[in-house]
Amino acid sequence: MKKLDNLSQIYNQYDAFIIDLWGVVHNGISLNSGASNVIEKLSSNGKKVIFLSNAPRPSASVIKFLEKINMKKKFLNNVMTSGEAAKISLKKMYYGKKFYHLGPERDNILYKGLDLKKTIIEECEFILCTGLFDDQMENLDYYNSLLNEHTKKKLICTNPDLIVHRGSKSEYCAGKIAEIFEEMGGEVIYFGKPYKEIYNICINLKQKNLIIGDNLKTDIKGANNMGIDSLFITSGVHRSEFKNTSDLEILLKNYKVKTNYFQNLLTW
Repeated sequence: MKKLDNLSQIYNQYDAFIIDLWGVVHNGISLNSGASNVIEKLSSNGKKVIFLSNAPRPSASVIKFLEKINMKKKFLNNVMTSGEAAKISLKKMYYGKKFYHLGPERDNILYKGLDLKKTIIEECEFILCTGLFDDQMENLDYYNSLLNEHTKKKLICTNPDLIVHRGSKSEYCAGKIAEIFEEMGGEVIYFGKPYKEIYNICINLKQKNLIIGDNLKTDIKGANNMGIDSLFITSGVHRSEFKNTSDLEILLKNYKVKTNYFQNLLTW
């Protein structure tokens, strides 16, 4: 495991870079300038850049957001989200046709145009979880009560992350609801990192790849699952757990992962 001052120290060892978005490239509000420069440099040096996000929305929706916060369109040819992977499966109706949507209205785009029927939780065949309701962002007891009588149904989780940081504020993600559901004895179907299926959709394993992310449970665990080298960004989701370099070995051990490199912020 090596500390990097700059990605330029190692970039020429790899053909493709699979980069997480939230926590690495942006903070939910604005782009990280250092990461933007990295993307410019990698592209100008002929490297392939793939953005892989546990966003519970289709890739096109995430691309629109990235353009809104001023990411150049020419860098957005390879974007894959957990929502996109879930949509592919939902379209085939593997879990039934009638579903209950657990998540904010802004995620309705995930099932728009699909031959599915949105219904109440009592009548659904499966639960589609994209996140928390806007008016119940912190009250986890609400979800215990909501789901308690429905653990016989499958819960489809379109974002395995537990939390993200929007600016300096932390927010729960769909993965937290999935965790609660599993603790109650329910079965969860996950789409996104660290599960192999999403990597198989967007990565050429014949190339030399580097996975870059800030989440040990998803980005780095996913890299380990695939046998791909990784770079851990310490200023992201684990910022409160990482105070200095000596903490890192303990942190990695606690999450049962390993990484090849680490860096505070993604910089060139």
